[in-house]
Amino acid sequence: MTETLSQQTSNGKGAILVTGGTGLVGSHLIKALLRQGEKVKALYRNNVPENSYGEGVQWVKGDILDIISLEEALTDVRQVYHCAAIISYNPAKVRDMFRVNIEGTANVVNACLASDVEHLCFVSSVAALGRNKVGQPVTEEMYWSEETNNSNYGKSKYLAEMEVWRGVGEGLRAVVVNPSIILGAGDWTKGSSGIFKSAYNEFPWYTEGVTGFVDVEDVVKIMTELVGLGLSGERFIISSENVPFKDVFTAMAKSFGKRPPHKKVNPLIAGIVWRVEKIKSLINHTDPLLTKETATSAQAVVRYDNSKLFKFLPGFKYRPVEQTIARVCAELSEGIKSGARTI
Repeated sequence: MTETLSQQTSNGKGAILVTGGTGLVGSHLIKALLRQGEKVKALYRNNVPENSYGEGVQWVKGDILDIISLEEALTDVRQVYHCAAIISYNPAKVRDMFRVNIEGTANVVNACLASDVEHLCFVSSVAALGRNKVGQPVTEEMYWSEETNNSNYGKSKYLAEMEVWRGVGEGLRAVVVNPSIILGAGDWTKGSSGIFKSAYNEFPWYTEGVTGFVDVEDVVKIMTELVGLGLSGERFIISSENVPFKDVFTAMAKSFGKRPPHKKVNPLIAGIVWRVEKIKSLINHTDPLLTKETATSAQAVVRYDNSKLFKFLPGFKYRPVEQTIARVCAELSEGIKSGARTI
């Protein structure tokens, strides 16, 4: 189903719209596009972000759940990067997450079809691939199923992907990326950046689970390069290395000058810990540090095969996870010192 177009210089032929521009991937993507000299539009729901990246970004009030505002935002737009999503493993947020991730993606796809957008890049997740139960690496050929389901978030991203493939069937040129856990200096009160806050706060528990990790800078570079190739109907796992959770949290803690995790979790303890965290979250009105889903995922050994990408981008090299952790921890620490980030 692969179709490749020659890369075109299309500056001046319309803007690029980024949904989720205030999130981890979206914010880094906007910076990357500006460095390339692109004209960028970005959606905001209530208030324009304080860090609005200067005159290079046109902030447009809108919502992916509002098809009319989406169609208006797509005026004079040639490419769309759909990064907006709710990432949550909190059972209380499942309904909102399904609505935003699935219905919102369907709206983006429909708006792109109605506006004759040249290309859509959709940020999915490896969670949409499920897990391979026989111990083999997960590839792009695998699809979510009830048997391999690991989270409601994964199900929501799988169903969102189905909306993108529907759009491809209706003539939309689109590519899907499936990042593993993305490491970057974003809002550490939500999303994948939250693992840095857990390490900073000396969360004591560790598991023997393994999963993939990738630098946010690599994610956005790959996205722009894949769109530049004009690929359509393809999905790509984006993952630098498969690393034990313990090693990742230990590296983060050491970079922060904090105590590394030192209490091993088994299934029985995990069951107790996530229930305690649930009670604490209800009392404090916050998201729990650990849920039933994340407790299960953290104990699983899941390895991702990232080889497909190199067939299309043979010169690409991932940043080592250890270097990424050191850089991000330094950036987050600086934010704490300056008062820009609360502990």
